Amino acid sequence: MTHIFSGSCLCGAVAYRVSSRPKAVSHCHCSQCRKGHGAAFASYGSVPRSDLHIIKGRESLNTYQSSATVARQFCCQCGSSLFWSTSEGDFSGWISIALGCLDTPFTPGHQKHLHLGAKATWYEIQDHCPESD
Repeated sequence: MTHIFSGSCLCGAVAYRVSSRPKAVSHCHCSQCRKGHGAAFASYGSVPRSDLHIIKGRESLNTYQSSATVARQFCCQCGSSLFWSTSEGDFSGWISIALGCLDTPFTPGHQKHLHLGAKATWYEIQDHCPESD
């Protein structure tokens, strides 16, 4: 069964479609994700790059190279964090979608917390997701 999920940025300048169900759902507490989202953590799900289709606003999609191998993409109009990906390793063919920007309802299965060593000191995790560093 093919799943189609739609998403967009805050201002609607960028819209996208994902033709597979996001996997590897994680809540990342690293300082880059916290700063990029302006929140205690960022929630992402990953899909094969070939399953992400920008349907509107490719010209509004900017890329920030946050490290030698990681690129973060956001809307240059409203600043919404949309995607991140790595150019090396086993997951270089995948892209991670900021789940808060999905417009289609999505209920993840397995979830986990990442990079807890960098967790915001003011946030206490109160869910039952596994923690992984």
